[in-house]
Amino acid sequence: MAQETYYVKGMSCTSCAKTFENNVKDIESVQDAHVNFGASKITVQGDASIQQLEQAGAFESLSVSKQYEKDSPRKLNTLKSNWHIVASSIFLLIGVYLLVQLGEEHPITTSAFLASIAVGGYQLLSTGVRHLLKLRFDMKTLMAIAVIGAAIIGEWVEGAVVVILFAISEALERFSIDRARSSIQSLMELAPNKARVRRNNELMELNVSNIQVGDTVIIKPGEKIPVDGIVTKGESTINQAAITGESVPVFKTENDEVFAGTLNEEGYLEVNVQKLAEDSTLAKIIHLVEEAQNEKAPAQQFIDRFAAYYTPLIMVVALGVATIPPIFFGLSFETWVYQGLAVLVVGCPCALVISTPVAIVTAIGSAARNGVLIKGGAYLEALGQIKTIAFDKTGTITQGKPVVQSYQLFDESISPEYFFQRAYALETLSQHPLAKAITEYANDYVKPEPLSNVTNFQSITGKGVTGEIESSQFKIGSPSMFGLSSEQQAVVN
Repeated sequence: MAQETYYVKGMSCTSCAKTFENNVKDIESVQDAHVNFGASKITVQGDASIQQLEQAGAFESLSVSKQYEKDSPRKLNTLKSNWHIVASSIFLLIGVYLLVQLGEEHPITTSAFLASIAVGGYQLLSTGVRHLLKLRFDMKTLMAIAVIGAAIIGEWVEGAVVVILFAISEALERFSIDRARSSIQSLMELAPNKARVRRNNELMELNVSNIQVGDTVIIKPGEKIPVDGIVTKGESTINQAAITGESVPVFKTENDEVFAGTLNEEGYLEVNVQKLAEDSTLAKIIHLVEEAQNEKAPAQQFIDRFAAYYTPLIMVVALGVATIPPIFFGLSFETWVYQGLAVLVVGCPCALVISTPVAIVTAIGSAARNGVLIKGGAYLEALGQIKTIAFDKTGTITQGKPVVQSYQLFDESISPEYFFQRAYALETLSQHPLAKAITEYANDYVKPEPLSNVTNFQSITGKGVTGEIESSQFKIGSPSMFGLSSEQQAVVN
């Protein structure tokens, strides 16, 4: 059975994602479908075109693509994305002003409130009515009935306010969800989309998805490595923090392994591709994060079950409040219909339903950006119950920031001030993380005085730096830079 995964733009709520999933399952050529709401993806088993998928998501104007496309998170402060809220609020204010000047029953007053409801609640009303006709009861159905009922009984102000508040809540939800999804986007953007490839002695630029195992990829200094592979030519230091969490760049030379998404800092490299882009270590990390965000915690599962029963229950209660007192007790029909509509508005569970998944997706995404992979919502929730954590090693938990712990001078004729002045002068010109640690230590504890400019400065890949200070040559770097034997290096280390 064929299985394809597609990226989906526009999913703003869990109920909409479920509706989209069901619509896709209704396609004759589709055997099964599964929506990953947190990652904004759908996996389809069977045969379905992008046009068919977009038609299935037409109720929310969903956009479907086979390739990942960068989608910037929506901003709360842009008029373009939330113009309907601004326009609806303006019409509401005009209506309130006219209400004071002309009265509630005046046609112009009513028109202003009607315009506020129409502009701010068009999508809500159209979706809610369509769901009602299909006997599909969700939060939008509840809100649509409440707004229409408010208009029927002449409560224009209440109807317009409900529409605006619901529109604002949806904008906040979309913003929160987009911010959560940006964590996956940031992981995807670690690796470049294109790379220079040598294939059959011909140099070409290819999309990363078209690179094959056995190709040779050319990586220049300052570029990110696009695929997992083995270095066949060149040497350089590689910043692997995004993949391995190592704070210090790692020196790589021939026959060393490199990973997609890591940064080539200094040298020219040629890398033989060992894995396809979709099988790289970075791709596996992205997949883990996506699956973790989609895995529901016990609290979220409870909320989903609760909402499934709660929505129709609220509608039954509202119907009872609106009809039982007038029919059986002879009370005012208009008063109790209003009370029933109030129950619908107050009882809408949208905030309750959206809160848990957004919180979990955001937490897992935030952890991923900081190098921590959490397997799912259930494990995230379990962390809240932990009282004690035991680690199997000591001294291995750090902030990922190198610092100088101690130093030793082997030549007693050299003072610490003399040593650190020259080390400081050289390392201020280096971008290596260890260089920063040395300059910070020298500045805090030795207070080196400024020296004349360093001349003939040179950075030696994987070893250290060298330069002339006051006509004398100085070197600072790893033990291998000074040609020490392995036994001597062990003593120095």
